Amino acid sequence: MSKTELVKRYLFFVVGLFVNSMGIALITRANLGTSPISSTPYVLSLWHPALSLGMFTLFFSLFLIVLQLIVLGRRFPKHFWLQIPVSFLLSAFIDLSMSIFFFVDPQFYPLQILSLLIGCLVLGFGVFMEVAANVVMLPGECTVKAITMRWHTDFGKTKICVDVTMVVVAAVLGFVLCGTLTGIREGSVISALLVGLIARTVGKLIGEPIQRLLSDKKVPSACV
Repeated sequence: MSKTELVKRYLFFVVGLFVNSMGIALITRANLGTSPISSTPYVLSLWHPALSLGMFTLFFSLFLIVLQLIVLGRRFPKHFWLQIPVSFLLSAFIDLSMSIFFFVDPQFYPLQILSLLIGCLVLGFGVFMEVAANVVMLPGECTVKAITMRWHTDFGKTKICVDVTMVVVAAVLGFVLCGTLTGIREGSVISALLVGLIARTVGKLIGEPIQRLLSDKKVPSACV
């Protein structure tokens, strides 16, 4: 891979990361729960509002990286260290997106659902961009990858298990810290079901032209 292609892919990834953060913000602002990967940071931010959702996302991401180190030990890939700067960047983007969408505070249930669905669309597109860039994985995906490397499990099934575990942990934290189920609602389930489906659908629709755009390989023109 040439330097030019690498730069293009990293720029595409960073833009995707920002799109990802906007999706998370819109889903969170809907007040119907949030995505599985953000569920624990969200519950912690509700319990301790002095720290932002972005800050708790950073702490949770660093915790996941430590968990990967425990699982993999010496097998921890060098490129996994890129999760650290990415985690700081995502944290900043989430707080920025939460500020940008400060006006999104739907009080009626249909508007909450609308905000949730728009957030799922945006987040799904952001996930597609991150996957298409093919340079760095976020801590959530790296944690799934670490488990599959250690115990040779299926990535898709393992991701479902990890997502469910994150939601359960968030629910338990809500009961322990706030005395009630907080931050986990139907939006958590809806986003868990829709985001991956949206990302895959977008990939089928525009995945090939995006890869041609990111790649340095030239497609030979037809003879006239």
